[in-house]
Amino acid sequence: MKIKQLIVVGGGLLLFTSLFFFGKTIPPKDKKTVTAPSEEGHTDAPINFSDLLIKAKARLTAQQSEKVVSLENMVVRGDIKEQQIHVFHQLAKFWRDSAKVFEPYAYYTAEAAKLENSEKSLTFAAQLFIDNLFDEGNHSMQAWLANNGKVLLEKALELNPNNDSSKIGLGACYILGNISDQPMQGILPVREIAEKNPKNLYAQWVLALGGKKSGQFDKAIERFSIIIEQEPTNLGAMLHLAECYDLKSDTANAIKWYKMVQSIIPNPEAKKELQNRIDMLSK
Repeated sequence: MKIKQLIVVGGGLLLFTSLFFFGKTIPPKDKKTVTAPSEEGHTDAPINFSDLLIKAKARLTAQQSEKVVSLENMVVRGDIKEQQIHVFHQLAKFWRDSAKVFEPYAYYTAEAAKLENSEKSLTFAAQLFIDNLFDEGNHSMQAWLANNGKVLLEKALELNPNNDSSKIGLGACYILGNISDQPMQGILPVREIAEKNPKNLYAQWVLALGGKKSGQFDKAIERFSIIIEQEPTNLGAMLHLAECYDLKSDTANAIKWYKMVQSIIPNPEAKKELQNRIDMLSK
């Protein structure tokens, strides 16, 4: 289990708002071979929801399979929008509560939101994808999450063009989702919001993750530091900050921030993993 996962399991979630989630960047094992993350050259095949659904259904019991087939048939038969919305919500609830599989839950929540076409439902569904985008390391899955979030947020912004959170979320889709060859398309609106309101920590978070992902560690460090100034016990920002220092071979500061995280997180296994990294950097 990775350090960020251990922190979540150990109760670190109590220290976060819903907007702050861990990424999956793992500190390199050898401080002498630290390199910037690379987004070039990946050849992951695009993901279709039908493929995800097949895999999800393979995990179901016979009784669960009967339930989901029944609900899917209700969608096909439902010729009234309200009926389809109701069934999509039932499908989402099934996959969330009974099957406990994220992708179909998010997908059917999104389908219901598109039919409802309210800013509240669209932004709620979009945030499901974006929250998981923050934590996803697979390129194809990043693109699937980002594309779904993008569609929902574009619809939400048609209803309310002045919603900064929707603009930031859309920016995150471009910055972190590998869905465009022009990441500045996502960066500029988020940067504008951050410059207008430096205390908008959602904007700072997205820009910080974008900087880290692109290997601009100094810029990422600046953004994560702004977050920590406002949220001194934000473990996610602290751990990313430590990793940025680690990745740029600033050993002293990397150790400092790993120790800070270690001093706060109660999970013994997470403390052990952090100590292993500290010991490796101290050699």
